[in-house]
Amino acid sequence: MRSLLTAAAISLAFTLFLTPVFLRLFRQWGWAQVIRTPEDVRNPNHQAKRGTVTMGGTIFMAGTIVGYLIGCYAGNNPPTLSGILVIWMMVGFGAVGFIDDYMKVRQQRFMGLSGWRKILGQVLVTVPFAIFALNFPNQFGQTPASPFVSIFRDVPWLSFMAVGLVIGWILYLAWITFIGVAFSNSVNVTDGLDGLAAGAGIFVTGAYSLIAFWQFNQACYRNEALDTISQPACYAVRDPFDLAIVSASFVGALVGFLWWNAPKAKVFMGDTGSMAIGGVIAAMAILTRTELLAVLVAGVFIIGPGSVILQRLYFKITRGKRLFLMSPFHHHLEMRGWSEVTIVVRMWIIAGLLAVSGVGFFYVEWLSRA
Repeated sequence: MRSLLTAAAISLAFTLFLTPVFLRLFRQWGWAQVIRTPEDVRNPNHQAKRGTVTMGGTIFMAGTIVGYLIGCYAGNNPPTLSGILVIWMMVGFGAVGFIDDYMKVRQQRFMGLSGWRKILGQVLVTVPFAIFALNFPNQFGQTPASPFVSIFRDVPWLSFMAVGLVIGWILYLAWITFIGVAFSNSVNVTDGLDGLAAGAGIFVTGAYSLIAFWQFNQACYRNEALDTISQPACYAVRDPFDLAIVSASFVGALVGFLWWNAPKAKVFMGDTGSMAIGGVIAAMAILTRTELLAVLVAGVFIIGPGSVILQRLYFKITRGKRLFLMSPFHHHLEMRGWSEVTIVVRMWIIAGLLAVSGVGFFYVEWLSRA
């Protein structure tokens, strides 16, 4: 517990107190947000945000790493492969977003990397993660990930390897890549208002910290004295406590960053930050064996891209009509006259409700087995 609390406290202090220092550096380097030109954007209020410091995701990524390492060693819990894999996804996806952001500020254009180049970068990050996650078993034969599709835990009859080793590996890599790319881009689409993605990310990764900590308390291999009555409810998850530490550190870093990112934002996280959040959520869902449950826990990040898909389908079916005034959905609400603060706070409420619901279903499933 000391490691977990220390990690969260250190990362929070890092982003809360050092963000102003980074902002001065970023201004000197010219890292200012590029906004679409007035003729391209249907909400002119966003023009007031032109010039706001961006790429703030680098700040909370650094805070997460510092908090995680200090927390681990403060509690005599050295980093594990599982925790390092979460950091890999955060930094890797964040690096893809950083390249996109840097191209925007360097060229002073709204568009950075093309969509397919972003996806290619995300695939190049996710595939090594998937390979390492299914190798290097510990003394109990556990690998960080598994070749099963999971909901609250692995589903025994949904194994990719059931169709053979080669095809199984291909399906497994495709599944893990889909999860990583989907969550990274979902958070990226949602990050359209001050504080929206950061606040929602706190609820989602906070929920995953609770899930991982509960899995640690109910781990199958933590206590050799576990009796046969409790065995059906235990979790065969590798390094759950380290997963709780790294996610708690990420939560702390986001809380400190949100102080400066809340409306009216002094700094934007940029694609650097939104993709990093998506990477952490994807990694936690995979490594805690709750991949399908993540659809509920992180449901707030599905609203935005879901509305974009519906808008495009409706536009094609009706040959030019629009379902929303503007997509993603939070911009539709802006066009309806909702204030930015109202939208953000209510989306936070939705994020909290969905995250709590996900944790609740997770606990109910454990009760049904205990």
